[in-house]
Amino acid sequence: MKVLFIGDIVGKPGRKAVKEGLPDLVNKLKVDFVIANAENAAGGFGVTRAICEDLFLLGIDVFTSGNHIWDKKEAVSYIVKENRLLRPANYPADVAGSGSIVMKTSAGDKIGILNISGRVFMQPLDCPFKAAKRELAFLKEQTNTIVVDFHAEATSEKSAIGWYLDGEVSAVVGTHTHVQTADERILPNGTAFITDVGMTGPTNSIIGVKKDQIIDKFLTHIPCRFEIAKGEAVLSCVVLDINTKTGLSTGIQRLQITFP
Repeated sequence: MKVLFIGDIVGKPGRKAVKEGLPDLVNKLKVDFVIANAENAAGGFGVTRAICEDLFLLGIDVFTSGNHIWDKKEAVSYIVKENRLLRPANYPADVAGSGSIVMKTSAGDKIGILNISGRVFMQPLDCPFKAAKRELAFLKEQTNTIVVDFHAEATSEKSAIGWYLDGEVSAVVGTHTHVQTADERILPNGTAFITDVGMTGPTNSIIGVKKDQIIDKFLTHIPCRFEIAKGEAVLSCVVLDINTKTGLSTGIQRLQITFP
């Protein structure tokens, strides 16, 4: 099975990059299933029903998210109705939505997707390590092909959960920092890993935001309303080759494609 995972979609430039680049990627790489992190898809902060539905039509099968999932009020009601939009599984149990899902590819193969949030320099949610093990016990009853989006800040925490789940899941891919890392690899027991898939959004920016606004914030410490940069965009993603019989990965390739 070939799975395409698209890194954090940021605002209109990110959505435009997906629209222009996804069909060609799916066709050329013979992708069976597409996952994307969409927590920044609406102006850089949160996601809306309309945006999710537009992106679904482009060929994305399921969305993961992170700490910005609740930035748009409508997300709370929408996530209850749309189970293909995930929030981190280590939110309290009574929070709207779900942190995992099992779906089928067009070929009929089952794939589980698990969304977890880190805690280092992030919100003090439940332990991501224990939450992952809890969710995996449920997912493994249905499939051994499982992709984990670990939405976290610290590279050490991301690396730790990759090693912790090595051999138990198909892949652990990091999101949140918006900077693609060059450490993609297959861990010894067969789990594909990358610290961060990177951002799908405006290239000439500071993690998606207008450069001047971020620089001024560092210089003055005065809060301001961040705006998404315009212009050239990059689509950052990884392609996972997964053996559906074992649930383990045989390959991981990172890609970055720019669009004017």
